[in-house]
Amino acid sequence: MLKLLQILGRNEKQKNMLRATEQHHQISFFGSDLLDQLDPKEPLLLLAKAIPWQEFEQAFAGAYTKNLGRPCIPIRVMVGLLMLKQLENLSDERVVLAWKQNPYYQAFCGIKNFQNTLPCHATELVHFRKRIGAKGVEKIFTLSVKLHGAAIEEAVVNVDSTVQEKAITYPTDGKLAIKIINRLNKLAKDNNIAQRRTFVKEVKALRINLRFFRHIKKRAKAVKAIKRLRTIAGVLLRELERKLPADILKQQEANFALYQQVLTQKKNDSNKIYSLHEPQVYCVAKGKDHKPYEYGAKASLVTTATSNIILSAVSHAKNIADVHTLDEVLEKAQSVRTTKIQEAVCDRGYRGRKDLGGIAISLPEKSKKTDTRYTRDKKRAKCRRRAAIEPIIGHLKSGFRLARNHLKGVVGDEINLLMAACAWNLRKWMILALEALCCCLKWWRIQANIGVCSKLIQSWLICSDSTWFYSRVLLIWAR
Repeated sequence: MLKLLQILGRNEKQKNMLRATEQHHQISFFGSDLLDQLDPKEPLLLLAKAIPWQEFEQAFAGAYTKNLGRPCIPIRVMVGLLMLKQLENLSDERVVLAWKQNPYYQAFCGIKNFQNTLPCHATELVHFRKRIGAKGVEKIFTLSVKLHGAAIEEAVVNVDSTVQEKAITYPTDGKLAIKIINRLNKLAKDNNIAQRRTFVKEVKALRINLRFFRHIKKRAKAVKAIKRLRTIAGVLLRELERKLPADILKQQEANFALYQQVLTQKKNDSNKIYSLHEPQVYCVAKGKDHKPYEYGAKASLVTTATSNIILSAVSHAKNIADVHTLDEVLEKAQSVRTTKIQEAVCDRGYRGRKDLGGIAISLPEKSKKTDTRYTRDKKRAKCRRRAAIEPIIGHLKSGFRLARNHLKGVVGDEINLLMAACAWNLRKWMILALEALCCCLKWWRIQANIGVCSKLIQSWLICSDSTWFYSRVLLIWAR
């Protein structure tokens, strides 16, 4: 009862839904400080110091109400969890659990004392992504680019596209028809509609006939089963259109139109539906031997030529040719820089453009007779360097959750792509910071050895016993 009264009697400070994290770290008087127990040379802690967290709090403050609802989870914690999710290739559930187990994750999110409880429920990450939207995630990505400073101002950039596959089953006509039948039967049951027939047993037998439809002897039976499944779905659809109440029928109007489009679409139709819960998914054929068709959304990337920093990442809602993606992706790459991009090196999929707003578009092509040896070597070196973007795409898919997108809708495609690119830039910064730290330590050790050796030489000049001098030198080198 006392706890309930404490919750109801919050003071004015707790009434504010938005809570800002403290910018200055203060040592705890009663407990041990978390940062004092951790390695200060850990790249994750170095990254936490470099990120201007207050910019996120100022940018996302407008997404919260001041005097409504319970106090929110600090914005730094939520943004940090989004970054850690992509950096470590974890799901929403796993990153929340890993945060509880790992003190470095807690320090990265600005926690001062070790917490043995979960920071939030996994669904809070879903609500936070909806709250800030694609524009908010783009701000996080832009900050990850600007962390690299002058390295992003290279005159030459590389451009390429890939496919971000959606988390859907491989689409077939039989699967889609069976899903429509199950949905219609569930809708009838929820609204207490007395159906003439549910076709449950017949659908089970037809599902078996769909197996091995690629085999020449089973193909006729599979085609017949698909035709029957479409007929059953049509019967159920028309029955519900007659029997459902007017208000429910109006709510289901969009779904019924989607079901009708799926049941009537043909093999060579355009704008086909491949998934009922992700109808915006389209098929992309990239010419890969191991994967002829991919179902998801096309994504374009721009990276610097030598430092391999991702400058922009754009997800395309429609399946457009690569050459038509250049305008948007180069415009966003230019917006994070202060100097103008001079040249964009692409592959042959971008044929048709030689110049775009003053940016030269370079493609692999046969050398001209008028080209000198130097010109030919220079062109060849640019095209070879462009190939560096291919393993970047591979790392994004294998290590940063770009291979299979589990976020819903077109906005989910944009958010997942931007956060994957953000994680790549942050990982790049951490590696460079660790290399710089190792170089500093190596330089300090060399300077220390030089100082010790100079003292030894002075002592050798004074002391006539050379064996003592040699023994000291060997001891130093052994260390």
